[in-house]
Amino acid sequence: MYYPPLGFHFRVDVPALFAPADDARFTEVGGLAVELATEEVAEGGENRFVQKYPLRAKYPELVLKRGLLIGSALYQWARRAIEDMEIEPQDVFVSLLNADHLPLMNWQLVRAYPTRWTVADLNASNNSVAVESLQLYYQRFTVRSL
Repeated sequence: MYYPPLGFHFRVDVPALFAPADDARFTEVGGLAVELATEEVAEGGENRFVQKYPLRAKYPELVLKRGLLIGSALYQWARRAIEDMEIEPQDVFVSLLNADHLPLMNWQLVRAYPTRWTVADLNASNNSVAVESLQLYYQRFTVRSL
């Protein structure tokens, strides 16, 4: 019997940054999606119908979340891109892992670069970890099942 893989065991890698293992640990990954953009054209002389024509694939930006990591190579990459306008596109790999920590599925995000970095609100009345978010633009992704 087939059981779908669990969505909580994953890894994010940016090999070109030579980041330590802690930089690959995230609590949440969002934005792995693709959609076909379309153009609507009103039917000439017929107001009841609209034609939809395909244009291109659209990808939302990837959002990575984790506990704030001091001295992160990913943060330095984001800072250079956002503050210094030193855009260094890198391939980013998101891997869904099995129980033996081996990849079941890989998404390769092509030519990704940071567009936003945030820290969640700091609140003295909450007993929670400081969470940072990194948002990445990417051109497209490829999927490989292993």
